[in-house]
Amino acid sequence: MTIRLLLADDHPVVRAGLRAVLDTEPDFTVVAEAATAERAVELAAGGEVDVVLMDLQFGAGMHGSAATEEITARTGAPRVLVLTTYDTDADILAAVEAGASGYLLKDAPPEELAAAVRTAAAGQSALAPAVALRLMDRMRMPAEALTKRELEVLQLVADGLSNQQISKRLFLSQATVKSHLVHVYAKLGVDSRTAAVAAATTRRLIRTP
Repeated sequence: MTIRLLLADDHPVVRAGLRAVLDTEPDFTVVAEAATAERAVELAAGGEVDVVLMDLQFGAGMHGSAATEEITARTGAPRVLVLTTYDTDADILAAVEAGASGYLLKDAPPEELAAAVRTAAAGQSALAPAVALRLMDRMRMPAEALTKRELEVLQLVADGLSNQQISKRLFLSQATVKSHLVHVYAKLGVDSRTAAVAAATTRRLIRTP
């Protein structure tokens, strides 16, 4: 059976490189490419794709996780395999909760990428070893792990947003934002926004702008 692929990445060189690697596999066919997440959603809805290789960052447009959620919400949707350079908890959790079947890093060897595509196409989970390890660490220490919402709030703090701006972005009250930050400080063992961002960046929980 031929596995039909959609490559979603805003860098033409990356798409060309992926196509070159994937075209060497006899059971793969790259049927479409998308330079934006919005375009990926449109193409995935056409019914001609089995697996979407989805980047997470598309410049100023829709985020890859949001596109993944839109794609996977439809009946009979293709599988989405996230292929990114980001391995933070915030990115991994957002993608997994959005419905991604797999999560690979762009430095994965060709044979690992091919295996992940086949695994995703079969409806199974395909996680890079480093990603699987981070998820397992979270499960082992749930009391110390930041929740998805706490990671979202902290990422916006790192992006330079005030509590008021964060409340508007996430549709939360400012009191709720402050509450999330209190929990973040306690879990990270810090007492300020700057220290929280530094600690979370060091632990690869969030990424710096």
